[in-house]
Amino acid sequence: MIDWETMGPLLSQSLQQTLTMVVITMLLGGIVGLIIGILLYATRPGNILQNTVVFNVLNFIINVVRPIPFIIFISLVGPFSLALIGTSIGTSAAIVPMTLMASVVIGRIVEQNLVGVDPGVVEAARAMGSSRARVLFDVVLRESIGPLILGYTFVFIGVVDMSAVAGYIGGGGLGDMAITYGYQQFNYAVTILAVVVIVVLVQLAQLIGNWLARRALHR
Repeated sequence: MIDWETMGPLLSQSLQQTLTMVVITMLLGGIVGLIIGILLYATRPGNILQNTVVFNVLNFIINVVRPIPFIIFISLVGPFSLALIGTSIGTSAAIVPMTLMASVVIGRIVEQNLVGVDPGVVEAARAMGSSRARVLFDVVLRESIGPLILGYTFVFIGVVDMSAVAGYIGGGGLGDMAITYGYQQFNYAVTILAVVVIVVLVQLAQLIGNWLARRALHR
């Protein structure tokens, strides 16, 4: 059973912590990941800003970081979080590994979507005398906006999952609530409550992402 007098304020606080972690991670990781993805695309061999060194370094970093399970990555980044913000425990500390992992994942997703742009469109823009920067930002990115929105929506769902895992380091949020007040206290109803709230949050994000993507595709 759920004691709403106790769990009501806790649920509100946990939801706020989850949204804080997710929103900040998506903002910072979204920007950094977009830059990484653009650089990966632009510096690919034979592309408009070909640079083998930059491409190989970024590609190597992503290939090393991305396969690491997030619960292990949190521990791995702990010393960096401690040096950066003075603690390796809590909501603020959880945002550091979440942002780093999200940046890497978003970078790869952005690259894949940009690579999917019809090369003929790029060549046509170049043939018309457009600068490399204009081709990259006015043609390639513009053509990819719909798939990019869906890609970011997919990452949002993954970041919500990361925020739940962050409960293991006292990161707070719905994951911490499910673990501490549900699993550890054998209160299955609290675990179900946390899951339901997370599912609703993800469904809302998916609906908004699909709507934005449709608008972008039919602009």
